[in-house]
Amino acid sequence: MNELPFYAVLGHPIAHSRSPRIHAAFANQTGRPLRYEAIEAPLDGLAATLQRLRAQGLRGCNITLPFKPEALALAQRASERARRAGAANTLGWDDAGQLWADNTDGQGLVNDLLERAGFALAGRHLLILGAGGAVAGCLAPLIAAGPASITLSNRSADKVQALIERHADLGVPLHSLPWGTAPAHAFEGVINGTSTALGGGQLQLAPGLFAPEAWALDMVYGPAAAGFLQAAQAQGARVRDGLGMLVEQAALAFEAWQGLRPDTAPVFAALRAEVPQAC
Repeated sequence: MNELPFYAVLGHPIAHSRSPRIHAAFANQTGRPLRYEAIEAPLDGLAATLQRLRAQGLRGCNITLPFKPEALALAQRASERARRAGAANTLGWDDAGQLWADNTDGQGLVNDLLERAGFALAGRHLLILGAGGAVAGCLAPLIAAGPASITLSNRSADKVQALIERHADLGVPLHSLPWGTAPAHAFEGVINGTSTALGGGQLQLAPGLFAPEAWALDMVYGPAAAGFLQAAQAQGARVRDGLGMLVEQAALAFEAWQGLRPDTAPVFAALRAEVPQAC
């Protein structure tokens, strides 16, 4: 009997990952059985781990913290969105044995915002908090959705400027807002990509961020998103965490490997029942 096609998610740490369950659900739904494992790679050993797993039959993998920039550097070819992000969360080998890289985080976010949440992007003024890897991975797909403008705010202003320069040719006005400063105008959508919640901290939001009927999304999900979502809700925003983004980015990776897109709705519903939104 042939062994099942082998896929994995690599990170450090990785035990918390829901990716094996998500991809098992996609495989069952589409009739494409596979083996998908969560594997912890040493902090200085991503390349060696990939080489070892490839020798064991690995066909593709997802990459999570802290390896996304290194994953892109190891690839022999990369998608435009991975190059713009400076990071990859999806790897695979083509028929010629070349390692390719993609970044599905941003498109996963956009798909969740538009298709599941029904939050408008086109023609809207958006604010993104943070300028790290999560934000870098999402900026180009958000621009492609056609907002009127995107403003970035981060404690380190140089990181904001670097992101703006890397995406300045994509046709949407990009602005910076000093961290903690009240804006000159309100925003119709605000995305939190900072790591404040992951460290158990409380994110302080400046007054006047949200326009009437604005929405707010935190890229993390569950209790880690509570601080930002509660603060945004207190200013009248409709709120959403990042669970849908997690499922949608996984679906795009599955499609890249298998050639067909799974139905994300039942997978999201099952996870949502287990991990209620914090508010």
